[in-house]
Parts: sequence; C-alpha cells; structure tokens
Amino acid sequence: MPRYVLAEDEALLRTSLVEQLREVWPELELVAECEDGASALATIATHRPDVAFLDIRMPGLTGLEVAAAVAEGSPRTQVVFVTAYDQHAVEAFEKGAVDYLLKPVARERLVATVRRLRARAPSGGMEGAVLASLVQRLSESLPSVKRPEPLVWLTATSGRETRLILVDDVAYFQADNKYTVVMTAEGEALLRKPIRELLDALDPAVFKQIHRSTIVNLRAIASVSRDDTGKGLLRLRHRPETLTVSQPFMFLFRGM
Repeated sequence: MPRYVLAEDEALLRTSLVEQLREVWPELELVAECEDGASALATIATHRPDVAFLDIRMPGLTGLEVAAAVAEGSPRTQVVFVTAYDQHAVEAFEKGAVDYLLKPVARERLVATVRRLRARAPSGGMEGAVLASLVQRLSESLPSVKRPEPLVWLTATSGRETRLILVDDVAYFQADNKYTVVMTAEGEALLRKPIRELLDALDPAVFKQIHRSTIVNLRAIASVSRDDTGKGLLRLRHRPETLTVSQPFMFLFRGM
C-alpha cells in the first residue's frame, strides 16, 4: 500500500487535503501530518514514504529545502509542492516538470496530480541529482517573501532573574516542552516560547535547525564532523558540549 507524508502549517488546508486525498486515492495511507519543515524532514527520513506533499513556506526549513534533502536521503519519494504563489509564479514549477498544487487545492488538479503520481509509482521519485538541480532552479526563480526584521534581543529567565540576551550571543536553542532553553557562553536561560514559534523570528542565514529540538547559531560553530552513522557532530566555540546533527539535516553543512 502506498504511503504519504503531508507537511503544511495551515491546519484547515491540511485537513482539507487529507480528506480530498482519501476520496481520490483511497489506497494512499497517511503516515504523518507535519506543521513545519524540520518535522517533515525527520519523518520522511524515518518512514521513506512514496509521496511527500510539501508546503513551500513553512516555519524553519522551507518545502524546497526539505525536497533538497529528500533527494539525497529518500530518493524514491515523489515530491509534490503545495503553494500559494499565483499562476504566473508557478510557471517555474511547470518548466521544472515538478508536481505542484495551488492553494486552495482544486479537486480536478489533485486528480490530475494523483494520476501522474500513480503512473510514476513503479520507478519511484526523480533521480536525486535531478531533483536537487530542479529545487535549486526553483529557489532562484520563485519570488521571495518579505520576512520581518529578525529578532535582535530576547527576554529570558535564569533562576529568579530576567535576562536581556543579544540574539547574536546565543550559541544554540534547545526545545524544552512548551519552552525553549537559550544557551550562551555565560550559561543557560529559559524562554517562554516554543522553539517552533522562534524559528521564523530568527535570521535564517545565521540560525539553522539541526534537529527537531535544536537550532544552532552558525557563527558559534568551531568545527563540523560526521560519525559512522552519518550524523553530524558540532563543536562549539564557547561551549564545552558537542551538538548532534540529525543525518537528514547534514545537507545544511555541505559547504562547511
């Protein structure tokens, strides 16, 4: 039985797409619904589904970044992008011969996409290098979305004290249930915000998610190595501990 993963941060659209897929492709089994790119990447790496429906804009990793990693880690997974871009913008997808669904998802379009997915099922996904190249071209051709100015200061608690922390001084963030631990050279503090909400407020050029529960400051990294299982090991400049990079996230460190 074919299986799929759906990554979409809008709950209503996610529910609607699951229901539509149940109607037009009843044999397709839902593995997991994900609300952000990091969860999607980890889930795909674990379950190797036949199809991944990826929202282009998600907290943390974008659908394009997840697809680039899928091309390496789960090459038999077919990728379908879900996008809110207008018809002019999605010409980039058509030229790249990549399946896409335009929000709100029309049933006719979904039926056509399912037909193509089923026809290609025996051969699986696109060759990894080809998909990676297409993702790169899409990244360059699609219009960018203006992001708010990245966070500069954080207000966090340390014991009974409230600390004002410069974001540039943070070595990494670690999820702690509904809160986030902030680690600096001076020690740790607690931020009363879940790590998922923090992702979009940080500068994506400086802070990268390396695990479902960890975001690292690239400027705080002293060295990157890889163990025998394919996981990455980050040694930090001003912290004694070593951070582990989940294998699916190692694509972020190709150039380091």
